[in-house]
Amino acid sequence: MKQRDIFMAFFRAGMLGYGGGPSSIPLVKTEVVDRYKWMEADEFGDILALANALPGPIATKLAGYIGYRVGGFWGLINGLFATIVPTIFLMVLLMTVLNSYKDQPWVEGMAKGVVPVVAVMLLTMTWEFFKKSTQSSLGWVWTIIFVVIALVLMEAIHIHPAIIIFVLLLGALLKKNSPAKKKGNLSP
Repeated sequence: MKQRDIFMAFFRAGMLGYGGGPSSIPLVKTEVVDRYKWMEADEFGDILALANALPGPIATKLAGYIGYRVGGFWGLINGLFATIVPTIFLMVLLMTVLNSYKDQPWVEGMAKGVVPVVAVMLLTMTWEFFKKSTQSSLGWVWTIIFVVIALVLMEAIHIHPAIIIFVLLLGALLKKNSPAKKKGNLSP
């Protein structure tokens, strides 16, 4: 039963995630967090951040890790297979059709129409993560400060997002393992 659920979760995300990895992220989140409740949204956000820091396609990294976590080795294989096969099939079919009609205005319109849909899906997911982070111990002020600092580091100084994510994950790990927190003393 669990292997079937893993397959269906990633198969649906693979079939409906036209536009590459960014378009499939909200679909994977819907399956993993909302439908099957294999993890909380905060944990999915952590996994997503780590997966973004690693090289390769995001959908396969998410499918592999989540499949392994939920169903072991066979869950990993199952999640990867369910993610990759629909993409291959749809891309061959879609490219054949689009290549035949590439000069038609409706094809150009369809291709241009995908971009705003993906942007809205990503913005919605970003807003959900932002709301969750403000409800945590960080609060609004620190969340906004971290967002502004990350934006400046990426856009003005051109630091790769993976480095920022790694530093933040390292900071979170060090904070969790600090002696004051272990002893139950939260004062500085």
